[in-house]
Amino acid sequence: MEPAVFNTLKTYFQAGGSPEHVIQLLSENYSAVAQTVNLLAEWLIQMGVEPAQVQERVENHLKSLLIKHFDPQKADSIFTVEGETPAWLEQMIAHTTWRDLFYKLAEAHPDCLMLNFTVKVLMITQQLITDGIMGQTVPCSSSLLTVCVCPQLISDAGYQGEITSVSTACQQLEVFSRVLRTSLATLLDGGEDNLEKNLPEFAKMVCHGEHTYLFAQAMMSIMSQEEQGGSAMRRIGQEVQKSAHQRGHDASQITLALGTAAAYPRACQALGAMLSKGALNPADITVLFKMFSSMDPPPVELIRVPAFLDLFMQSLFKPGSKINQDHKHKYIHILAYAASVVETWKKNKRVNINKDELKSTSKAIETVHNLCCNENKGATELVAELSTLYQCIRFPVVAMGVLKWVDWTVSEPRYFQLQTDHTPVHLALLDEISTCHQLLHPQVLHLLIKLFETEHSQLDVMEQMELKKTLLDRMVHLLSRGYVLPVVGYIRKCLEKLNTDISLIRYFVTEVLDVIAPPYTSDFVQLFLPILENDSIAGTIRTEGEHDPVAEFIAHCKSNFIMMN
Repeated sequence: MEPAVFNTLKTYFQAGGSPEHVIQLLSENYSAVAQTVNLLAEWLIQMGVEPAQVQERVENHLKSLLIKHFDPQKADSIFTVEGETPAWLEQMIAHTTWRDLFYKLAEAHPDCLMLNFTVKVLMITQQLITDGIMGQTVPCSSSLLTVCVCPQLISDAGYQGEITSVSTACQQLEVFSRVLRTSLATLLDGGEDNLEKNLPEFAKMVCHGEHTYLFAQAMMSIMSQEEQGGSAMRRIGQEVQKSAHQRGHDASQITLALGTAAAYPRACQALGAMLSKGALNPADITVLFKMFSSMDPPPVELIRVPAFLDLFMQSLFKPGSKINQDHKHKYIHILAYAASVVETWKKNKRVNINKDELKSTSKAIETVHNLCCNENKGATELVAELSTLYQCIRFPVVAMGVLKWVDWTVSEPRYFQLQTDHTPVHLALLDEISTCHQLLHPQVLHLLIKLFETEHSQLDVMEQMELKKTLLDRMVHLLSRGYVLPVVGYIRKCLEKLNTDISLIRYFVTEVLDVIAPPYTSDFVQLFLPILENDSIAGTIRTEGEHDPVAEFIAHCKSNFIMMN
């Protein structure tokens, strides 16, 4: 615990010090904190707790103490007093737990020399991993020291993307560009689930400041023009734009500057004004309407800005929204144009504009707008118009609008209190959206989860149970349309958290068993089988007789497992 203790004792004895006095001081003052922790850990392991779990608990507690009591001045004295990199620093950053500690400390203390040095070491290590270089002495610009990156330091090579949350990475272009490259590669390779998991930290890093946002969006804008992976890169850029807006940043001018708006100053001015204010207005809409109704309209990409399209959703589909009737057709035309027009480009020159679906899309938007935003139409009147709504929902932009409208409507506190039907018409519309539009499955599930977890205190207990069963029916329908793993994964979490009435989970399992049939993927089995094997679930839904769906599913899964092995 005290590396210099033997040198100190030697000096003490040479000066005539008494060994008995040393023993007395140690006996009176040594508290054995580390040894006590080790003893408690051993006890926990002997009581049956997994060693890895014990280690994680001890390390997390130590991390919290270090974060609470960290002194950046004492940390910087490591360099000013000792004059060299301590061996324990290299040992610490070889482990995920302690790298995470350095990231958190660097966020809290951005001016600490020792932390900046450590983060720089991690970045250099990452680059050496990428370049396949080991054991080289590399200069570190944040210090006059050099660091020898040894092979054992990078034995855990899976931490290239860990640094995305560190503000230090946003202060140096060289570091930030490396992190950006690694993070984008991670987002592109992992699919939708990986994007949802890693995007928040990535957006936080990019939105650290105007310089990081501009640099990252410029890079993503250039890469989005590539044929391979360009659309995915554009999606990531748009998600970051959305995140910046949610954080209260007005990045509209950067968005327009990186697009095609610069070549159309009047359109750029109109778009910029509405995006900055977060609201549409008739004057600027009229400017865009005239331009996109002309014989030579601007590129449709100009108005395909997610934040801009969200404003149309609020204006045309939000209950209670008011639009000047003289200008309503202009709003509808611009939204329909953005959603339906297809352009063909060759060598940066537009050679064709396909407007075949513009008229039908405009008509569908207008029809649904008149139905949804008519305050005089109740649920009974909407039932009579269901066939019309179903036809219009086949248009993706209308489906998105209806989904938003349903969300706003059913989120009203008294909505379910006033319903008499077992399945309210608004929830029935979600089934049709799930059937027609696979890309809207995540948004539908998100809405259903929000309603499922909401406390409907205005309903009695039985009414709440019936409502939750209705919502589970919608989830089962979503599952039947191909959105399987996210739905089952959510119910599995409900079972593990013990925050859901067990009868509801049994109801879900029963409904799922009615709609599924082999063969089953291994991912589905790994999620669903543990639910079935839970005694609280399977023991109460097994049926006596020839047909027992629970036993058949378990037997099928186990027989397949034996065959695979």
